[in-house]
Amino acid sequence: MSQPPQTPHGRVVVGFDGSAHAERALDRAADEARLRGTALEILAGWPWPKRPLPDYGVQDDEGKLLYSSARRMMDGAVERARSRAPNTLMIPSLTTESAAEALLRCGRTASLTVVGTRGHGGFAGLLLGSVSLRVAAHCTNPLMVVRGDVDRVRGTVLIGLASDTDTDVKALRFAFAEAARSDAELRVLHTWQFPAPHADQTRPSQLGWDDVAGLRKAAEAVPQYAVARLAHEYPAVRASALAVCQSPAQAMVEYSREADVVILAAHRRPRHFGLQLGPVTHATLHHAHCPVILIPTS
Repeated sequence: MSQPPQTPHGRVVVGFDGSAHAERALDRAADEARLRGTALEILAGWPWPKRPLPDYGVQDDEGKLLYSSARRMMDGAVERARSRAPNTLMIPSLTTESAAEALLRCGRTASLTVVGTRGHGGFAGLLLGSVSLRVAAHCTNPLMVVRGDVDRVRGTVLIGLASDTDTDVKALRFAFAEAARSDAELRVLHTWQFPAPHADQTRPSQLGWDDVAGLRKAAEAVPQYAVARLAHEYPAVRASALAVCQSPAQAMVEYSREADVVILAAHRRPRHFGLQLGPVTHATLHHAHCPVILIPTS
């Protein structure tokens, strides 16, 4: 079944396969659509082929059973989402595309795409499924990966800021809008570390107090400048700047314990096998204690 015609631009799209992880993603997606005042498209992809193939040993009757089962699953998903967002337009979509391809396609015209950490096909102990990873690596619009306790309310939006360059300002602007929409505090986190020692450079242990103070002051200026840059556009948002001397990945995971959502600019680098997520993004997606939103920078 192809997706409905005239699908509203700017909607929230959620991938759904009936798993417990997908149900949590569906709940969060319904909340996001309600807060944004947009439609919610519930998308289910493969394994429902356009026609049974001999290689799969599926007969016509079996194909009809697969479709009927998927349809019932989708009907249940719509009812579940409607219970959380009763006034939201629900768009159920069954497609014969693979889940990742369908989510990437639909995400191009969505304000937000939502996925769970893994679905029915994930291996036991797997922290993030292959579909979620693929969508994260190639999405062109904001993507939320639902982790942690979906219904936990801390009243805090956390953004990890690598720099105050334009590539991170896009994510920062999204974070300000997210905080304004949910009436939450915004915490802008920047990390810094001592320079790695080299044979021709001073080792960190040999740095004087003035050197350390200079490094700390420069690091603190990054989130402070970033907050000041956008604060006038969002005067109602309570924003604070944090600079910590810690590994970026470790800091993001640790501070996510006290946040409702973590926002990161997705700095993706071209590799032989396509775009790959950076180490901080990868670690946060796997270990954060709350949902993570990636904002593609390219």
